[in-house]
Amino acid sequence: MPRTRSLPLAMCASISSLALVAGCGTDGGAAEEEAEVSVGPAVPAYVSRPDLTAPDIEITPAAAAPEADGSVVLLGPKSDGAPLNGVLIVDETGEPIWIHPTESRSYDVRVQELDGEPVLTWWQGTSPVVGMGLGEFVVVDDSYREIATITTGGDVEPGQADIHEGRLTSDGTALIAAYVKEQIDLTPVGGPEDGWVWDNVVQEVDVETGEVLFSWRSLDHVPLEATKSEFSDDVGTEDEPFDYFHVNSVAEDADGSLLISARNTWGVYDVDRGSGEVLWTLGGEESDFELGDGVEFAWQHDAERQADGTLTLFDNQSEPDIGPTSRGLRLALDEQAKTATLLTEYLPPDPDRLAGSQGSLEVLPNGNVFIGWGSRPYYSEFDADGTLLWDAALGSGDNYRAYRAEWSATPADPPDAVLADGAVHVSWNGATEVASWRLVAGEDEVAAEAGEPVARSGFETRLPVDGDPAYLAVEALDAEGRVLGSTVPSE
Repeated sequence: MPRTRSLPLAMCASISSLALVAGCGTDGGAAEEEAEVSVGPAVPAYVSRPDLTAPDIEITPAAAAPEADGSVVLLGPKSDGAPLNGVLIVDETGEPIWIHPTESRSYDVRVQELDGEPVLTWWQGTSPVVGMGLGEFVVVDDSYREIATITTGGDVEPGQADIHEGRLTSDGTALIAAYVKEQIDLTPVGGPEDGWVWDNVVQEVDVETGEVLFSWRSLDHVPLEATKSEFSDDVGTEDEPFDYFHVNSVAEDADGSLLISARNTWGVYDVDRGSGEVLWTLGGEESDFELGDGVEFAWQHDAERQADGTLTLFDNQSEPDIGPTSRGLRLALDEQAKTATLLTEYLPPDPDRLAGSQGSLEVLPNGNVFIGWGSRPYYSEFDADGTLLWDAALGSGDNYRAYRAEWSATPADPPDAVLADGAVHVSWNGATEVASWRLVAGEDEVAAEAGEPVARSGFETRLPVDGDPAYLAVEALDAEGRVLGSTVPSE
């Protein structure tokens, strides 16, 4: 049975107060990590896959329970001491579907399309500086076979793709980011004349060839004075460059321009895809828009234009702390009058859920809004009007972004099964279409007969075995009773 249990919202609020915020980065901006929150016991190893563990996710219904609509939740849990550092796909109850430990921490795990086919993508690499990464985005198909990797090129060395963005476009390209050290006069922000800064690079890369089709650098278009990060004596050197901009999302706007979110300027920039010119700035010191009541955001992430023309983002409000809680925002932009109006605010169930880093907001096909709370280990679903439907606690670790999407996969590897204590313990890591399992037993393979199907009961299902058959196998069945895969149990 699923390990998920419901908790009252008051209990969840008290749990959230256990979060320990990690120290700020040396530039005054937040580190992209936060100490883990422990909720509930660690999940024991599965008999069929003793090498795998996953967070014990707690679902808390508010206005409604999670709907079993066939979609999955995609996560990249991480942090020292967490049950899993890697890629995690779970169902609506929090029960694992795919547990994929990785050597490095994984960021931006999501379902996208490449050449018209659904794929799964995530970032992997190293993070020599807190809040930044050097690596690549991995692309796998619906059997979890790797079909591509995406990284930087052109005037940026390969392998420099940052953790924050790996967005595929309908043209077979990817929008990625990178951080590059540059020596510069830092006196405008109180630093030395011969100081060092992180220049932020945005590239559009052809997935098949790796060719860089577009490259944009923040220092060419956004001045140092736009930063909201306070300069300190221990930054601005070659070893510790000043992080004045901190790009954390890149998305296509409706007209083909790019929306670039910069955490450390509190700004969202609309950038011409041909010239690189900043067409307008929303928020921060150089906003072209008059911000209406409740609009002002701080240290934000994941700015995106929606199909209805609104702009959504995850408003961290930390750190350092500006407001009482992080939140999701939906804004109406009047680009002629240059006004920004708050349409909907998406608030967490606890009044002080401040995420010092990371976070995401996704508008689902049915109009609901799905929020990942970044360095606070939670994700939530709201209706379009901002009513909280349910909230989930990851238990430990944190998670860069959270997504809810349709994903259908049949792994290239067969199921895993172990015969122990008079039963077959079976799982198929990553399989999304298994509805039931059945044993096939007899004197030999030819004479073996299939037993009655047993409904899948979570990541691992236990199938009691009658007697001591000479031949024993187990089959995975879909909802129509078709055989998806089979295996012979080990002992």
